[in-house]
Amino acid sequence: MKDWTKLKEHFEVKDVRQLKGNFLPAILKKAQSLDVGEGLCVIQSFEPIPLYSALAEMGYEHITDKVSDAEYRAYFYRNSKLQPDFPGGMDMPLKPTAMVNFNTIDPKLADNVVNFWSYIWGKENPAIDMKTRLLLSLANGVGAGRMRQAVREFIKAYSIGVATAEFDELFAMFAWNQGVGYFASEIGPSALFAAYKFVKSQEEKGIAHSEIVIGLMEKFGEKNPEVSTFFKNKNED
Repeated sequence: MKDWTKLKEHFEVKDVRQLKGNFLPAILKKAQSLDVGEGLCVIQSFEPIPLYSALAEMGYEHITDKVSDAEYRAYFYRNSKLQPDFPGGMDMPLKPTAMVNFNTIDPKLADNVVNFWSYIWGKENPAIDMKTRLLLSLANGVGAGRMRQAVREFIKAYSIGVATAEFDELFAMFAWNQGVGYFASEIGPSALFAAYKFVKSQEEKGIAHSEIVIGLMEKFGEKNPEVSTFFKNKNED
């Protein structure tokens, strides 16, 4: 056992089991505010695996206790202050926040889904590199008509270095495989194509990659109803 685990019962507790919206930004903001030697306990109905890499990016270690089938306590201890690569403290934009929706149905279902997500996206030394995985997932999303998924994968892929020349070829393949008519009526007016055009226009202006990623997240992040995995009432701010 690590020495800091003796202090875990004194960590500030964030119980997110009953929250229905995207609680991730609040957790990351709190984690960023803590000093070295401080810690945080997150209680969730399923193992909060997507948090592990995000907080590790800030310099946190973690251990997780399974209290019951519907209660996991993840303890995060800050042993160094690291600067995250992306806005908001994430190790990669657009974490799989939809896990909360599965939790609404059944915590066991959410736990199964998050472990399946980890198997696909969290595998160490995968045979297929992350850029290729994201491009494949983007293409699968377009092929299945899931533009929401496609936008999210586009942003992730661009954020980790997929070049616009690669996207140019990919979008040309969409026109070939999906047909010109489908491209014109479904892909062209989509948030996916809008995000693609935004990146190209920003690069043509000489805007830095990091600034473009910030702009992508502002325009096509969780606040965008065509991208978010949470329902938002039209009367909400």
